[in-house]
Amino acid sequence: MDIRNTLKKTIKEALKELGIEANLSDFVVEPTADLKFGDYQTNVSLIFSKKSVIKNPRELAEKIKEKIHRNMPVGLEKIDVAGPGFINFYLSRQFFTDLDQEILTDGDNYGRNNLYNNELVVVEYTDPNPFKDFHIGHLMNNTIGESISRIIEAGGAKLVRACYQGDVGLHVAKTIWGVRKMLIDSPETKKDFFGNFLGFGKNPKIWGKAYALGATKYEEDETAKKEIVEINKKVYERNDQTVNHIYDVGRKVSLEAFEKIYKKLDTKFNEYFFESQTTKFGTELVLKNIDNGVFEKSNGAVIFRGENYGLHTRVFINSEGLPTYDAKDLGLAKYKYDRVPYDKSIVITASEQDEYFKVMLKALEQIYPDLAKKTTHLSHGMLRLPSGKMSSRTGQVITGESLLEDIKVNVLEKMKDRQMSDREKNVVAEIVAVGALKFSILKQVAGKDIIFDFDKSLSFEGDSGPYLQYSYVRAMSVCEKAMNNGIKADLLKMPAETFELEKILSRFGEVVERAGGDLAPHYIVTYLLDLASTFNTFYANNKIVDKDDMYSPYKVALTEVFAKVIKNGLNLLGIKVPERM
Repeated sequence: MDIRNTLKKTIKEALKELGIEANLSDFVVEPTADLKFGDYQTNVSLIFSKKSVIKNPRELAEKIKEKIHRNMPVGLEKIDVAGPGFINFYLSRQFFTDLDQEILTDGDNYGRNNLYNNELVVVEYTDPNPFKDFHIGHLMNNTIGESISRIIEAGGAKLVRACYQGDVGLHVAKTIWGVRKMLIDSPETKKDFFGNFLGFGKNPKIWGKAYALGATKYEEDETAKKEIVEINKKVYERNDQTVNHIYDVGRKVSLEAFEKIYKKLDTKFNEYFFESQTTKFGTELVLKNIDNGVFEKSNGAVIFRGENYGLHTRVFINSEGLPTYDAKDLGLAKYKYDRVPYDKSIVITASEQDEYFKVMLKALEQIYPDLAKKTTHLSHGMLRLPSGKMSSRTGQVITGESLLEDIKVNVLEKMKDRQMSDREKNVVAEIVAVGALKFSILKQVAGKDIIFDFDKSLSFEGDSGPYLQYSYVRAMSVCEKAMNNGIKADLLKMPAETFELEKILSRFGEVVERAGGDLAPHYIVTYLLDLASTFNTFYANNKIVDKDDMYSPYKVALTEVFAKVIKNGLNLLGIKVPERM
């Protein structure tokens, strides 16, 4: 039931009768901040009084009200004028009951809209680099990207989840150098390098240590630096048996480890892109666009002079003749489009890459202007722990897996007195741990840094993921109790009053559509907190399961509606709900 759009069309018709031509985009109809002043409100009279013969906004509002009263749309019960000319709309008891039934009928599909109208949208996110740790920054990026993907999908898009991974580059060379150093320096492994390496290389943690070692030596030791630069060339050229062997094993081990984390985070990518696929094309693209002035040669390298566009200059091909990230990303845009001919491409990264992306997209605009228009770069802040920032170069890395495990341990401690089997506790603890982390990330506006607070994030009360999950579990417990008491949910036995819970439930679809338009999951988080708080007040103030209450079946049905909406909302955030807590 798109009541807001219905109200806008009704207002537009009233304006027309008053001799005022208006577009639906010229004014807003929005939910009231305080339900005492109705369900929706518009400032249309304040906007159009300047264009009308009726210059007083309140007088114009009264005229609009009068026109609407003559042809009241279905679902509207009352209109009043407040303040300098705001018009408040009150929806009918029947409207909310009909909407409750619609929610139960639509089930998991409730909240979907047609904002993206079947467009093909690629969302690229997470983007961990093989040979390095999957750290908490990747957790943050995955959480935001997965939620945005689900919200866009709910908006009627054909959604493709994509992951772009750096499987070539200096970080790979540093890791391979580190592995060789760790193995070859050991007498017992030197005799049989390949045989020993097969067992050694299967441990994903080895690769993070090897990278830290190589990265440190690259900065401190000129000999090591030259060796790493040489290894980097060999990785691209595939001309060294030992380097190839370490590379192949490391890439395979890294990608398999990433898949285990994706499964835990409930993410399944449709497309995987790799720098090794975009390297050749990205290089050719840059070289081909030197003569036309897009790029220029400088001290043996090839650069894009960003200063010409109010940006900064960046190297696209270095003095060794190898492409930088910039050239590979340039190639990726076209490579991605050739694989998936997208209408929109959304790339999600940390805000540290904001200036880089401005330059890369400006270069893309010179070569493929249509692809640049289709591309949106969305950035987010950093995820930190109270201990501060991490660094994969120094080895001070908090891996995504270790953080999730630490949260899970904390959840299990809170659950130690619950009457559940160890297996059930473990399943619930995993769902709650992942939900707590995701909620902590998504409740903030995307650009802000986040410090993860274990105590606040795991609280079963207030501003947390477990609070929302527990509200769902409580609602399902009420429904189960009703069934055991022979009370069947029934929306036909409605009371005269409209519960505040119903009014909040009615706003879910609009919130989802707004989140999809602004690519902002935090709108849904804010809404769900308000919804859960309203339900818990409803729960405290009403005996929902009561054989002596003729309206108990309606209250039970309303509880079912709440459970469905909060589950759908949490699903859009990528957060699962447990059956028990």
